[in-house]
Amino acid sequence: MQKLGVIMLLVGAFGFFYCSSQASKAGVVPEGKSISESLEYDAGRWEVARYVCAGIGVFGVLLTMVPKAH
Repeated sequence: MQKLGVIMLLVGAFGFFYCSSQASKAGVVPEGKSISESLEYDAGRWEVARYVCAGIGVFGVLLTMVPKAH
């Protein structure tokens, strides 16, 4: 479980920074749009992907804290 956690942490961290750089290149989502409406724009899709990657990274941190089974 700990190896999977480290992998998820790394994927989440690298994905977060990659999505952040792509979102900054894609522009901005107009104000007042909901999450589902923001998915119609490239910037909105990259922002959602960034939060998904952050979630993967946090879940990876939690998995690294699980004690080893003998």
